[in-house]
Parts: sequence; C-alpha cells; structure tokens
Amino acid sequence: MIKFISYDGSYPNLCSGDLVIEVNGKKYELTDHPLSSGGSVSFTEDWDEIVTDGEWNVNVPDELKEYEEEITDVVNSHVPYGCCGGCI
Repeated sequence: MIKFISYDGSYPNLCSGDLVIEVNGKKYELTDHPLSSGGSVSFTEDWDEIVTDGEWNVNVPDELKEYEEEITDVVNSHVPYGCCGGCI
C-alpha cells in the first residue's frame, strides 16, 4: 500500500522539493529532485514562452522499483502537474 505524506516543492520550480511517502507501513523520504515533469517549455519566433504542464515521473530508489508505477499514480493525484519550465 502506498500512502502520500507530503511534498514541499513549490512554484516556480515545483520539481525541486522533497517527497515523503509510506510504502507498506515504512516511511521513505525521497530528496534531490525526486520528480521530473512530463511538461515542456518552448518559444515562439518572438521568444514568447509556450509552457505545457504534464504528469510527474517519480525517480524512486532501487528498493522501491517494484512500486514505481503505483507511487507515480499516487504522486500525480496529490501534486499539481508541473511544466519543466516554471523556473525560466
């Protein structure tokens, strides 16, 4: 069972927070940019930004790889989608 506890990333670089989850009753703190956005940033010919939010990918340690998909689903249901460009 995966339980979301907290995530402290915030705008403009939502991806740089610390994620705390519980997996089968054991608490894990994932630090050092555990999330990467499926969003994107591009520019028009006039250098106007085009920012697209997307689902998160979660970078889990090897011991949690078997739960990666479930962890990702839980995180995406609790953390607003990011754009991989809010900090530009």
